[in-house]
Amino acid sequence: MSPLNPGRFTTGSGKTLTSFKAAQLASKMPSVDKVLFVVDRKDLDYQTMREYDRFAPGSANSNTSTKILAEQLTKPNGALLKSGRTNQPIIITTIQKLSTFIKANTGHEIFSGHVVIIFDACHRSQFGDMHTDITRAFKRYNLFGFTGTPIFAENSASGGNPLLKTTEQAFGDKLHTYTIMDAITDKNVLPFRVDYINTIGARAGIVDKDVPAIDRERALLDPRRIAQVTAYILEHFDQKTKRQTSYEHAVVTNVAESSRTHRRAESLKEKKRVRGFNALFATASIDAARRYYNQFQMQMEQLPPAKRLKVGLIYSYGANEAEPDGILEDEAFDTDMLASGARDFLEDAIQDYNDMFGTSYDTSADKFQNYYKDLSQRMKNREIDLVIVVNMFLTGFDATTLNTLFVDKNLRMHGLIQAYSRTNRILNSVKRHGNIVVFRDLEDETNAALELFGNKDARSIVIAPPYSEYFAEYSEKVSELLRRFPLGAQIIGEQDQKDFINIFGSVLRLSNILGEFDEFEGQDVLTERQHQDYRSVYLNLYADFRTDTAAEKEQINDDVVFEIELVKQVEINVDYILMLVERMRAERGNGKDKELRAQITHAVDASPSLRSKRDLVEDFVDSVSVDGAVDEQWQTFIAAKRDAELQRIIDELELKPEQTRAFVVAAFRDAQLSTGGTAITTIMPPVSRFNREAGHGDKKKRVIEALTSFFERYFELAGGSE
Repeated sequence: MSPLNPGRFTTGSGKTLTSFKAAQLASKMPSVDKVLFVVDRKDLDYQTMREYDRFAPGSANSNTSTKILAEQLTKPNGALLKSGRTNQPIIITTIQKLSTFIKANTGHEIFSGHVVIIFDACHRSQFGDMHTDITRAFKRYNLFGFTGTPIFAENSASGGNPLLKTTEQAFGDKLHTYTIMDAITDKNVLPFRVDYINTIGARAGIVDKDVPAIDRERALLDPRRIAQVTAYILEHFDQKTKRQTSYEHAVVTNVAESSRTHRRAESLKEKKRVRGFNALFATASIDAARRYYNQFQMQMEQLPPAKRLKVGLIYSYGANEAEPDGILEDEAFDTDMLASGARDFLEDAIQDYNDMFGTSYDTSADKFQNYYKDLSQRMKNREIDLVIVVNMFLTGFDATTLNTLFVDKNLRMHGLIQAYSRTNRILNSVKRHGNIVVFRDLEDETNAALELFGNKDARSIVIAPPYSEYFAEYSEKVSELLRRFPLGAQIIGEQDQKDFINIFGSVLRLSNILGEFDEFEGQDVLTERQHQDYRSVYLNLYADFRTDTAAEKEQINDDVVFEIELVKQVEINVDYILMLVERMRAERGNGKDKELRAQITHAVDASPSLRSKRDLVEDFVDSVSVDGAVDEQWQTFIAAKRDAELQRIIDELELKPEQTRAFVVAAFRDAQLSTGGTAITTIMPPVSRFNREAGHGDKKKRVIEALTSFFERYFELAGGSE
């Protein structure tokens, strides 16, 4: 049977979902014996299985060894496997396991059956001997290939089988195309914002295309240049990744368990507020990665703790040389063949990681793979700031929290698109672009890749507008805001309220984007105080609209969108308020304390979380003494208020005092209030066996509402939000 190539689906466009549906439909055809979904890396095996189970639980089987794959291909569909799972017609496996099975099972009956083989990412790993082995072994097959970065004649590599150099040669005619332009237009992925940083000092002539590649790479490793690139990243990291902002994100809380079972991992997700996004740093070689890792450690020693980054490092054999053609090699997990110095260095870096997170990984085969999984999950959880890589993580790795790629390596064609596309997964309204910061002359390569995988007009869609366009639009919106809605003037009337919300929403969105540009520093046309005061007005309107909704009044906000996530990202925390209180206390009596007192009020009003706790902040500010540490006084004040308020709830609802206090302590410890099961019932007073149902449900509801309100009021103030 001839192979079929569904064509190019750009990265992030839903290839896995589309290929799953194709696999599911094929598996239900009476003539099809098995559907093999083939991936090219072990971590993608696990990742795909988790995706499939989310689409349709139990619809497919994966395997951890060729032996298990053989059992799945031998036993009939519906039979019980040794693992206890039912044998499914869809099998997820790696190309390596499938190739090993073929070589070890010549004449197996599955080769005569009707098999549909689907490749999720048909990169170059499917173009070699393994691809030939598969297509020779199976007699009746349909072969499908999905890829976001197809190989054309223009971007094919030299060497190898001359009949298997392009995607079309390996997988047949293209059935469908969905380009990166389509995905961005449909808002399935984000556009890129590219900074070309060419102010880094380097020896003259090193970018000359005539200089042999190895000499150019040696020159680019000049210690002075390494130090300057590192200093730039450290200086601009918070700006590019918005590390000073925050947002709510679902995280997997037990990484070790999630590595063993995808089902358990899904049940361990919980919402947490995290700070900013994270980044990858793509380096040209293992030598370069090591030099940069050392430089980061050295420079961070001179920084205050708040400015230091959690930096990881990963590489493996096969990614140990610079790629002259800028094409990424397929990822491998082999550390045994690393040179001793490179492996020892990686071992030390993994030990730094172990010290950071309390883990116990090393470079041995199994532990290195688990290190990869743990590192990737911590990237997705936003627990690590920056990972230095050579080729790893630049293809196939998806983390919505990743928004920035620093590049100091040659990239081109599909390798460039694959690497850039690590950054443009949609997460929330705060993340507007995939940030690419390039320390090499890759502008021509970027434009060529976009033209190849889009068309000649792709750049205007795929690459975000320049700073000047955003700043001009921002200045125009701010001018309109100041002219139409001066601070202190009441906004009266439905239409004016709508207009204010829309205009200030635009200001929030544009300010969020401009904050990623180096040029915006010191150029904001609104002062910090004006930002706070306008946010306060915005939040007042938001509260009014929500009250109208609750009261089921006539709705006026059907065509109004509140950018509350963008307000929350500049959330003012308790530490900032306490700092202002400390300054106010020091200035008491000279007039400046009144200004600081007003500043505290403005800051609280501009904070979505603190404005609901205004009474606590105001009472503390009025009661703070001239002696003693402010933060200690705050903790004592909050503890007393919290205990008094909990006692009032206990008295009013007649709850069991000891059990209720233990229940609340557990809630603050676990960062969530457990309202399911019998947890609430154990703190309520006993119910008469003759009147068990009367009012019990209403009473339980009142208890849940009271304790939920109490928990939300005091949790962040108790230091549990981060």
